[in-house]
Amino acid sequence: MTSSNDSLPESLRGFPIDHLGIAVSSLDAALGFWRDQLGLTVESRETVETEKVSVAMLPAGESHVELLEATSPESPIAKFIGKRGEGLHHIALRVPDLVATAARLQAGGARLLNEPRAGAGGHLYVFVHPASTGGVLLELIQA
Repeated sequence: MTSSNDSLPESLRGFPIDHLGIAVSSLDAALGFWRDQLGLTVESRETVETEKVSVAMLPAGESHVELLEATSPESPIAKFIGKRGEGLHHIALRVPDLVATAARLQAGGARLLNEPRAGAGGHLYVFVHPASTGGVLLELIQA
């Protein structure tokens, strides 16, 4: 039996989950659960000025949990929390060639929310609008 993945080029099969982005009102309060109660370690903390967000990355198996706290009321995270409350904000997949993948998605009609640019950890990323993914905000990250 063959799967639909068999028709894809090798470079497009099996993108691993890089992280799950979780919008929180307070990193310190959220770490009370994720770090202190669950026992995950904080691998890094940083502020991404271009996104108006502070980030804590916690390894979870081969992926990460990314906690996102707004640093401004204009931040996409502040707007998300204002509409939906705290919770799962996005899923991020690791791709080997972000520019090629983004171009292929756009050519297929997917709506990208930004051009590839550097984000947390210096990785290149692009967001794909939930209307193109079945309702989930998708982040693609250069491997």
